[in-house]
Amino acid sequence: MCGIVGAVSARNIVPVLVEGLKRLEYRGYDSCGVAFLAGGELKRARSVQRVADLSTQIAQDRIEATTGISHTRWATHGAPVTSNAHPHFSRGEIAVVHNGIIENYEEIRTELQKAGYHFESATDTEVIVHLVHHLYRGDLFAAVKQAVARFKGAYAIGVVAKSEPGRVIGARLGSPLVAGMGKGENFLASDAMALAGTTDQIVYLEEGDIVDVRVDRVTIEDGTGKRVERPVRTVQAHSGAVDLGPYRHYMQKEIFEQPRAIADTLEQVGGIDPVLFGENAAEVFNGIDRVLILACGTSYYAGCVAKYWIESIAKLPVNVEIASEYRYRESVPHPSTLVVVISQSGETADTLAALKHAKSLGMKHTLAVCNVATSAMVRETTLQFLTRAGAEIGVASTKAFTTQLVALYLLANVLAKSRKVLTPAKEAEAVKGLRHLPSAVQSVLALEPHLIAWSESFARKEDALFLGRGLHYPIALEGALKLKEISYIHAEAYPAGELKHGPLALVTEAMPVITVAPNDALLEKLKSNMMEVRARGGQLYVCADDDTHIVASEGIHVIRLPEHYGDLSPILHVVPLQLLAYHTALARGTDVDKPRNLAKSVTVE
Repeated sequence: MCGIVGAVSARNIVPVLVEGLKRLEYRGYDSCGVAFLAGGELKRARSVQRVADLSTQIAQDRIEATTGISHTRWATHGAPVTSNAHPHFSRGEIAVVHNGIIENYEEIRTELQKAGYHFESATDTEVIVHLVHHLYRGDLFAAVKQAVARFKGAYAIGVVAKSEPGRVIGARLGSPLVAGMGKGENFLASDAMALAGTTDQIVYLEEGDIVDVRVDRVTIEDGTGKRVERPVRTVQAHSGAVDLGPYRHYMQKEIFEQPRAIADTLEQVGGIDPVLFGENAAEVFNGIDRVLILACGTSYYAGCVAKYWIESIAKLPVNVEIASEYRYRESVPHPSTLVVVISQSGETADTLAALKHAKSLGMKHTLAVCNVATSAMVRETTLQFLTRAGAEIGVASTKAFTTQLVALYLLANVLAKSRKVLTPAKEAEAVKGLRHLPSAVQSVLALEPHLIAWSESFARKEDALFLGRGLHYPIALEGALKLKEISYIHAEAYPAGELKHGPLALVTEAMPVITVAPNDALLEKLKSNMMEVRARGGQLYVCADDDTHIVASEGIHVIRLPEHYGDLSPILHVVPLQLLAYHTALARGTDVDKPRNLAKSVTVE
């Protein structure tokens, strides 16, 4: 999603601004820009190409400056054209970069137009820069403070003024923002990763904070106007400059990193113990009688798998909600609910908002499953489980998903043990299965050549149907999501038992039907559903366990997973679907790591 980098220093900070944007590129964007103070003037460079193009412009113009802000934009208001790219200027005197959405921008825009301001873009952001200019009386901090009091919505902003070199003002509400502390220089960024290699001393700004970044100091006011001190944390953020090695894309690399990511996540696990989720987890788990899972996208599907696990293993009722829907409906809160939020980045705006809404309703028992230790989600929950997937660069999540599933399976077993419904034999079986999981995933990855062969057929299709039953229905959903995300093939997923309730009308010889077929209690019913597809001429592509006795024949294409894996089977069955999506996208020539219209970290609603 959108990224912000700002800096003040005695040295030339333009390379820092550009390198910071490069480290955030993987999140997705469609334009970029930089504004800087040089020769007493406020200047900028913008591009609707990649950051490399912006870097070329800067190099050609030999730009140097000691104060500046930069931005990568993912379009919300206004098309991805240069006039909508950040930074935005007001009369050549104030410049702004902005993440988030100003919901009342139309009202403010009308007011400013009446005051004589001319708008050059279709963005909501331009009202910020003009309002700050309108309120400016020689103190940029005071002007920003007055301006943000008018905004409704979410924002993280960086602001500079022509008349105040050596100063960058930042403010945040609902979107992440950090300050970076250096020696003789200080920084502003939307993510600590943007400052990796520049500083590891990071201050995480809290909701409503306004920060004054200068060469020799950083000062912060909270939302009440009180001067506050936020802790400085040492953060070893990954630079994002990950070596692809023998792989063509980050997504392919990350698919093949899953055995290691799972092993790293399990390294902290000595057994089924509540302490895995926090020092006071045992006390919390003893006081809950239901679970609410909040998440978006791929993380939501992980939550759907977790519902099956928790209800069957721990005997607790579970509700799984799409975070972007949860807070906009009337729900029935219960104080003994464990609220579980799932996010790769820990900065997903809808999930954070849903978490805050749940807490506002009196549900105080909260747990984050997240891949980023310093994220807002981790800081705002009482319990946490940190997956160790490492930096995930590809927009389409793979290793983050499978490590989330590992965490959620652990949670199901820990809750069962807390409720005294986990027998010693079942506990030993769960631990043994987890320990063997990296090896089992490695065996599934060996099926890649079969998936490449399937992808040659899929690349010519424009529609696909995914089927699963029970615990594997969410895996069918995830498989369909991966295919549509990166290959742009329309794909849907259904519980196989729902075929006769509508989807069967779509099945023809031109419609590939991908079936997740583990050897579980629903296998025979799934086989009946498969025959319904064949009777209508549909082409079946089956990911089957080795002992399912599903045989390849005309119209039925089968790959066999090396072994049936019981409760953990979903983690194995998703891997072929990831590979199918990747190689289909490769065959279609799409931008696998940066699919159109999508972003890695969704920090706006």
